[in-house]
Amino acid sequence: MKYNELSITRQKKAHQVGRGISAGRGKTAGRGTKGQGARKSPQRLGFEGGQTPLHMRLPKLRGFKSRAEPTENVYTGQLDKITHGNIDAYALAEAGLISNPYLKVKLIKKGELKSKKTVKLPSASQTAIEAIKKSGGSFEKTNRVPRPKKLSDKS
Repeated sequence: MKYNELSITRQKKAHQVGRGISAGRGKTAGRGTKGQGARKSPQRLGFEGGQTPLHMRLPKLRGFKSRAEPTENVYTGQLDKITHGNIDAYALAEAGLISNPYLKVKLIKKGELKSKKTVKLPSASQTAIEAIKKSGGSFEKTNRVPRPKKLSDKS
């Protein structure tokens, strides 16, 4: 390797501004004369020259939008509506107890469970699990049913 054969890119030196009128970029240093833009500090984000900024003029809405996925609750008293013994997210959606089988579902104790049921859901309260076992059934914790992937139209 020889010094004259090195392939390097030269870094451009930053302009040193405000070092006197003979320096080329001195005196006002490209800021013009006087006024707000010539002063030391830049304005804060959204500053509109003293006019009330847009983010303060716009009306505000109460509360906030939660980005958490909603959990649908199913009660133990509703499980008797399903005739067959195995209960999962698909069976609950088919019976109309939840809007679709791909959401989070939680079983909560409210009402009596009269028949033996095998429940397979992502979550349930401790008292609901005890109520299922008391009626002779069983509870199994499963993962949430994933949404099916959309098929792309690429051929």
